[in-house]
Amino acid sequence: MPDELFDLKAGYVTLKNPIALAPMGGITDSNFANEYASDAGLVILGGYNLDERTQQAASEMLARGREEFICKEPFKLIEKEIRAVEPGTAVAVNVRSSTIEPLLMAAEIVKDAGAILELDAHCRQEEMTSIGTGEALLHDIPALSELIRMIKGTGAVLSVKVRGNVVDDIRLAKEIESAGADILHLDAMKKGEGADLELIREVRDSTCMFLICNNSVTDFGAAKDMFSRGADMVSVARGVLKDPGLISQLVSNVKMLQEDMGWYNAPKHICRGEGDLRGLAFCCLPVKQCPVRGKIRELGLTAQEFADLKMDFAKGTMLEYGDSTCFGSLVWCCKISRPCFLRDGVLETLGISDAEYMRLKKELADHILEHARSGKQTKADR
Repeated sequence: MPDELFDLKAGYVTLKNPIALAPMGGITDSNFANEYASDAGLVILGGYNLDERTQQAASEMLARGREEFICKEPFKLIEKEIRAVEPGTAVAVNVRSSTIEPLLMAAEIVKDAGAILELDAHCRQEEMTSIGTGEALLHDIPALSELIRMIKGTGAVLSVKVRGNVVDDIRLAKEIESAGADILHLDAMKKGEGADLELIREVRDSTCMFLICNNSVTDFGAAKDMFSRGADMVSVARGVLKDPGLISQLVSNVKMLQEDMGWYNAPKHICRGEGDLRGLAFCCLPVKQCPVRGKIRELGLTAQEFADLKMDFAKGTMLEYGDSTCFGSLVWCCKISRPCFLRDGVLETLGISDAEYMRLKKELADHILEHARSGKQTKADR
């Protein structure tokens, strides 16, 4: 299968597919990644503890039975571990430090290696939070934002891993993006079992950052649920320990989905109440009261502006055709997974495959969001 199947990039890093190995303290080193995640688009090593206080906290956690990485020379270890990952897979390094200097040193190492630095704002163990690292950063957004700005000053591609449903997630995502982070790695944790899919959808609608989602990914059905709410990538943690072949299975399945559908993380339909803003690409002409009107208002558009935006995009593309469809153009037609003999008849007549149709719909979704967000920015600058 061609490497160009997915067009996934984060800064200077190219990702060959949207499946990642998530960091697990004391577990996800290069040996583990090479054995269980050689097919992954991204492996996240660590978390590594960079300064004396986080090393001490890790020692205390290790003493009570948790697995942790402890090393006297963490920067040499990071350099060695990045080099040891098999070529072809992008690498990120998850790190913690109670002071900024070690984070900047790690960022320089990671940048020089063409890898990603991931700041841990996720660990909830008391030993770490008591020294202001991990989840404690979620409760001090100004401090977190300053760390992000300083790390980004090195030029490194930066991911920030956070735990959901701890603070105001939408404000958090917006502040992280505003500070300059490239990637948001969201553990969509909720009470009970399973991932918080509604949270993923809400975060997707609030940010343009590359979005990695995590929590309870044990099969492709769980991954698809995250993709359809806006995840650009899903990461797998404990599921790999239970099923060593899980990442390979997920990669195989998502490649087949991309080949067949052309848009592996296509959103749910908005009229079902589950779709994110990208789903406006599948919405019909807004001639009646339905959830689409609320989504249009979120983008600061009137119904007429929305209609004009879609029709302008359609001109000169295959979406312009479809006189026999409900609203006279494929631009108003729904997702290929929803049966429709009118749409399918037009696609067959035009010789357009399902994947080609969906790729056009993805371009339409990008066009709608870029236009609306640029309009909002222009208004804010006035």
